[in-house]
Formats: sequence, structure tokens, C-alpha cells
Amino acid sequence: MLRIMKRADLTRLIAALSATVLLAGCSTLPRDTDPQVLRSFDVADSPIEVAGPTPGADPDILLRNFFSAGAFPSQQYQASRAYLTESASREWNPSVITRILERIDLNTQPGSTADERRIVIRGTQVGTLGSGGVYQAEDSSYEAEIVMRRVDDEWRIDDLPDGVVLERTEMRNHYSPRDLYFFDLSGQVLVGDRRWIYNGVQALDTTLMSLLVTGPSQQLEPGVVNQLPPGASFVGLNEGSYQFTGFSTLSEEARLSFAAQVVWALANADIPGPYSIMADGSPLIADFPLLSIDDVAEFNPAASTNAVSTLFTLRDGVISRVSSGTVTPLTGFLGEGGIDSAAISTSANVAAAVRGGDSPRLTVGSLEGTYSDVLTADTITRPTFEYAANAIWVVVDGDTPVRVTRSATTRELVQAEADIALPVGAAGAISEFQLSRTGTRVAMIMDGRVYVGVITRPGPAERRITNIVEVAPSLAGTALSLTWRQDGSLLVGTSMPEMPIWRVEMDGSATSALPSGNLSAPVVSVASSASTIYATDFHALLHLPASDTTIWREVPGLLGVRSAAIVAY
Repeated sequence: MLRIMKRADLTRLIAALSATVLLAGCSTLPRDTDPQVLRSFDVADSPIEVAGPTPGADPDILLRNFFSAGAFPSQQYQASRAYLTESASREWNPSVITRILERIDLNTQPGSTADERRIVIRGTQVGTLGSGGVYQAEDSSYEAEIVMRRVDDEWRIDDLPDGVVLERTEMRNHYSPRDLYFFDLSGQVLVGDRRWIYNGVQALDTTLMSLLVTGPSQQLEPGVVNQLPPGASFVGLNEGSYQFTGFSTLSEEARLSFAAQVVWALANADIPGPYSIMADGSPLIADFPLLSIDDVAEFNPAASTNAVSTLFTLRDGVISRVSSGTVTPLTGFLGEGGIDSAAISTSANVAAAVRGGDSPRLTVGSLEGTYSDVLTADTITRPTFEYAANAIWVVVDGDTPVRVTRSATTRELVQAEADIALPVGAAGAISEFQLSRTGTRVAMIMDGRVYVGVITRPGPAERRITNIVEVAPSLAGTALSLTWRQDGSLLVGTSMPEMPIWRVEMDGSATSALPSGNLSAPVVSVASSASTIYATDFHALLHLPASDTTIWREVPGLLGVRSAAIVAY
């Protein structure tokens, strides 16, 4: 009975931490918590057998094999050093940077001799892999010269730039993406922080725990909470228990938050539980030496994947509900006509719509009840919700993000402009602006380019969009529409005739075309549920079920109809 009572206490604590109060339209402001900056971490070595240089290999073949060996970081890149002369091995510093190239091209320079060759390597640098396995998307040209020399009648690399150069396929063959988790600034929901971990690492679980205590990546840091004190550390796995130290000052609530981070990082890396988590020699949560995903289920970062969604459609300014092939226009302001775009939350019974044509205004209300006009502007982007419909965001006049909430004191809808720190070179009006499920990240389209940023809080009731990076340079100038998918990737519709729809990873590590089938560019609207992708092309609204990844089909009840899908939760 004592165990049951203790479990009930844990459940009540979790409920208290995860509860949110939804108001009519929007909720109160989440609390403010400032993140901390913590140190970086380098993945531990792991012994692995990698073939060395092939005897008698020509310089170009040996050089390509050297680049392939760069995918094996074990023992301070011992596999790569086998391709170097002794002096080059002493001087080469591989840890400076890991450059990811789409493809490596080699060109031998004039003036080569029987004992020395100079080879220039070139390629498009699509990203870097930084400390802690953080991928940073880039789009630049890379060029470097490498000197090769004969040593005991075998070619070896005698002079090369510091750092590692990898083709993207090599990175994806030898590294896997794993998620760490940190709470958003409200402390309500876990936000994924993707890290690329070498497949040959000795112990994935201890690597993840070491990374977790060092804190979030620099990119995500402004948008999440890290409550660990500066001296906190992971000291290893001992007799099946994950051992941490420096936790003595943590509150009960902070311990539970960290427990949720640990459990979900391990569980989603396919490391089975239950988990024993110890802090300073005692269970992290008193009386609970073992924790499972059931104990922290309320914080499941993949909860939306299994959520039931409702399909709506926008056609000729009217929003209708679509169910089993039946299309039913809504009553209230959503069914009155004149709507240009909308976002709907069925769980919160709230909708936000842009209507008015030449004089756009943002209207907020219940699905089929009362509503209020909030703001007007020359242009207003499609509305988007924060987590649990706590607030609504739009961009007005192409450059000003606006956040709309309901005042806790007056109950009136209030708006506040958010600051935005655009990266150097970013230009053009913001035509699409969509928050991630957690409300921590935002994806946007400017001048046909796709960007992802992080939302932070400089002060009470203030918001700032920062750390904005372009994540799909290969789509530059063609992107027209986007939405977040349940797995955290982006779905992007474009004007590209042969490949009009794409999947883009949130960190920019991959951009891959989805089956085009019978889609006809331009794809001006996209939406996604857990099981289905929707796209509005030149002719109609089409959908692609997860069970059929080749043929786009028209939506039952909307045959031959060109409309936009709205997926609501």
C-alpha cells in the first residue's frame, strides 16, 4: 500500500507540473525561466577495426579512402592517421571542424613528380558537425590543397588542412540522429535537441547522459530551460544505475523534470527501461529507484504522433469539416465566407482566421461561436498556434511577427509585436510562418527560402525570434508553402515542376524529394496528420496516405476541388 500511495504522490506532482489552463481562445502567459550556458562535450572513443591504406594504391584512390576513414572518429581518428606521414599525423588536428560536403571532387595540379603530388579538393559544403554532434546547415563552396608524398614506395598524405572532411552519405552511413530533450520555457513540454552520434560509440546510453548534463545545443539554448546547477555531472553507469552528482540544490520539481529528460532520451534511443537514476548516491526521486516511461507519460515528446486529428478544408473562403467523404460547412464566422487562411485547435475549441481579401484582418473565436477581430494590416500570414493553443502568431506586412493572447485580468485579446533577428543575407517578405508543436521553433519562408529559428523571452511578455538559419538551401527561390510534421521535420511545397514537394529535416541535415507522382507544381498549400500528407497543387487537393507512398489521390468528398487542407488537433 505504501508503494501505491507513493506512486499516487508522483502522479499528482506530474499533473501539477504539466497542467495548463485554457481560456476561451487563448491561455494565460507561461512563466519565464532563463536558460543557462553550459560547457560542450566530445563523444568518447570506441575501439573499432577499420581497414588501413591499400598497398600500392594510387594517390587519388588513397585520398578518397582517407576521406571515408574520417567517418570513424575512434582513438583520435586513428583510422585516418594511417594515411598520413608521421609528421603530418603529429601536426594534423581533426577536432577543429568536421565539414560535410555533398560530394568531394579531386583534381591533380600541374607540376606533379614521381614522389610528390598536389591535389585540390572541391565541393559544396552543406553543413558542419560540431561538438556534441550538433549539425549546422550551410551552403558554401569549399576548396583546399593536399600534398601527397611517397614514403617507402607508398603514397601518403604529407600536408593537409586541419579538420575532417566527410561526404554527406558517409556521415549518414556512420552516424545516427538521436534526440536529447529539454523543457520549453514554460516548463510544460519537452523539446527535442537532435544530435548525430557515431554508430561505433561504446555505450550509447552513457554518451547521451553525458551530453544531457552539458545542456542544450547553442542553437536551441535560448528557447529551453536547463535547471541543472553548473557543477552537475554524469559519472557513469554503475551496477545498472545512471549516476549523477552535483544535484543537491535541485528542487523536487526540477528533479522530476530531469527524470523526464533522462527517461525519454533513453527510451527514444531504444534503450529499454525501467531506469535506475541516482543523484549524489540516492534515487533522483525519493522512494523511486526505478522509473519507466509510464511514470512520465504526461511529458511524452511524441504524444502528438498518436493524437486524433480532424480534417477541415478551406474552399472559396468557407471552412468545412471533412469526415468519411462528407464535407460539412461550419457555422459561425468560419462558414460566413471571405476567409483567406486559418488555423484550428479542436482540443481548445479555438480558431484563428485571416479574412477580408484586400483589407485583411485577423479574427479569433470559437469554432462555431463568438469571435473578435484582433488586428488589421496590408498582409497577414496564415495563423499558427503555440503549444496547447496558448497563443496565436501571425506576421503582418511581411516583416513583423505578432503574438496574440488573452489577458488574464481583462479577458480581452491583446497583441504584442515580437522582435526578430534575421541572419545576414536574409531578405524578402515573410510569406509563411509556422510554429512547431512545442512552440519553441518557428519555420518560415522568405523569398522562396526556408528558415528555422528559436523563440525566446527577453523579458516578461516579450518574445524574440533568434538563431535563424536556412535549412534547405537547395530549394532556394522555390519554396511556397510549409508545415511541421509530427516527427519534427518540415513538409515544403515548391514551384519545382519535377519535384514539387519535399521533406526537410529541422537541422537541415537532409532535404529529400517526396514522390511527385501526379502532383503538378506549384504546391501552394501543405498539411500533415500522423498518417497522411495533404497538398494543394495546380489542380486540386490531394493526399498521400502513409500506406501508399507513390500515388497522390484526391480527397473523398473533394473530388476535382482545389482547396486547402487544415489539420486540427
